[in-house]
Amino acid sequence: MRRLVIVSNRVADPSRGGASGGLAVSILDALRRRGGMWFGWNGEIVADEAEIVPACVKHDNCTLMTMPLTERDYREYYLGFSNEVLWPVHHYRLDLAHFTLEAAEGYRRVNARFAEKLSPIIHRSDLIWVHDYHLIPLGAGLRARGVGNEIGFFFHIPFPPPEVLSATPEHEWLMSSLLEYDLVGFQTTSDQANFCRFACDFMGGEMTAPDTLRVAGKSLKASVFPVGIDVESLVAMAQSPEADERVQRTRRQAEPGLTVIGVDRLDYSKGLPEKFRAFRRLLEMCPDKCKPASLIQIASPTRDDLEAYIDIRHELETLSGAINGQFGDFDWTPVRYIHRAVERDRLAALYRGSKIGLVTPLRDWMNLVAKEYVAALDEADPGVLILSRFAGAAEDL
Repeated sequence: MRRLVIVSNRVADPSRGGASGGLAVSILDALRRRGGMWFGWNGEIVADEAEIVPACVKHDNCTLMTMPLTERDYREYYLGFSNEVLWPVHHYRLDLAHFTLEAAEGYRRVNARFAEKLSPIIHRSDLIWVHDYHLIPLGAGLRARGVGNEIGFFFHIPFPPPEVLSATPEHEWLMSSLLEYDLVGFQTTSDQANFCRFACDFMGGEMTAPDTLRVAGKSLKASVFPVGIDVESLVAMAQSPEADERVQRTRRQAEPGLTVIGVDRLDYSKGLPEKFRAFRRLLEMCPDKCKPASLIQIASPTRDDLEAYIDIRHELETLSGAINGQFGDFDWTPVRYIHRAVERDRLAALYRGSKIGLVTPLRDWMNLVAKEYVAALDEADPGVLILSRFAGAAEDL
């Protein structure tokens, strides 16, 4: 079997259970089944490039090869271009994008370093699978260093319409870089359509098959691969004796009302302030019928160094306090806001014990929470999923 080489911005530790994001969960599931190598950043930050030394660790049938970033890399490549340019643009938020030449240079520099460190350890038969917006130009960097292997790229986030993408500085270089991959994968058909429309209308490409493009003399596939979950594992967690105890405790606390569960990263794309305001509006409109409905909102921290994320955290703290002060009672807390990561086994029990799963992003990739909520439900007494049409899971479900 050909070795699978996975490359992503951040490498998760397979030996640690618990709260991982959708990208880590999906990659770990693939690696546990097949084995291979996972290459990327280890989460550490060092002072300068002289301290960047790749480290290799074996875990079961997986090899983890990681290296740190410098403080400058973290500021320019990660916070700057990846998360202040690409993230807002791909979530249709040009108003929040902040472009600098230093950030663009940092993005190029780190991708070139990834290619430089990775290319010497690639075997001729390896299948390379690159993940997400941090590493769009990595395929081109590997090609420039003589790597002729099949290379696939997968967008975990939405792909914007051409009219939005073309407002981004460096968009022509980024799109040209994507042509170096053999396969580009997307979560939804609308994401794929946006990519293909840009390639045809702005780059002179043509569709030679429903999922095949020819652009600038190069042919590549652009296909839809909606990310799923490990259903059996989640069902086992939701039905364990520990989960039963947690479910009963959750329902005792909610009596005689119901529990609404929301699980999101703390990000402006998730629509969390809008969710809190909608819940407050519900309490205003139906004061008798809604008491004591309780919203449990878990908002795990992310990108705490960026001003937009600091602002949204303060906004949620203010809103939850105001709602509880206005509507709460001695035996009822309308909003329970939790700003930390929660272990997956505890989440499975919370899903099963909640009568409503509220997944309402403004613009999202797949959103595995929607699938996890459905999988965890008790078939004899299921809850209801309320899902925004702007989550990728809306198309899939």
